[in-house]
Formats: sequence, structure tokens, C-alpha cells
Amino acid sequence: MAAATAKQSTMPAAKRRIKIWLFFVILFLGWAGYTLFGQMQQSQATESKLATMKEELEAAKAQSDALNMQIEKLKDPEYIAQLATKEQGMVKQGEQQIFSD
Repeated sequence: MAAATAKQSTMPAAKRRIKIWLFFVILFLGWAGYTLFGQMQQSQATESKLATMKEELEAAKAQSDALNMQIEKLKDPEYIAQLATKEQGMVKQGEQQIFSD
């Protein structure tokens, strides 16, 4: 009889420990899920921003290449003469400029 009474008195304490442990496990899983969800949203925002920045970088590289090509053309005296004739109406001595409608 004494053994049965001792067993019954230890059961509620064990159940209480299991409930407390289960409460903390559930609390931890809830926090972990919340943190994971927040990090996933932040990751998606960062990936979107990265894609935008890559597009801007490609556009800047294309513009830089175009400007470098323009610089190389401007080093050529023939090209400069063509620009002077076309944009400024300048001609070499002894030449005549012909206008067309």
C-alpha cells in the first residue's frame, strides 16, 4: 500500500515536468518559426535588391563601353574632321559644303 501511494505522489510531479518541458519546446519552436519566416522575407528583399543592382551595373558597364568607344573615335583626326563638317558646318580650305533638303 505504501508503494502505491509513493508512486501516485511522484506521477503528478513527473507530469508537471513534462508539461513545463513541452511548453518550452513549443515556445522555442514558435520563436524559431517566427525568426525563420522573418529571415526568409529579408532574404527575398535582399535578392530583389541584388537583381536590381546587377541590372544597373550591366547598364553602367554598357554605357562605359560606349563612352570608351567614343573616346577611341575622338582620337582619330579623320573622325574629328567629319564631326566638324557635319555638326559645325566647317570645311577645309578650298572645299565647298553642299546642303541637301
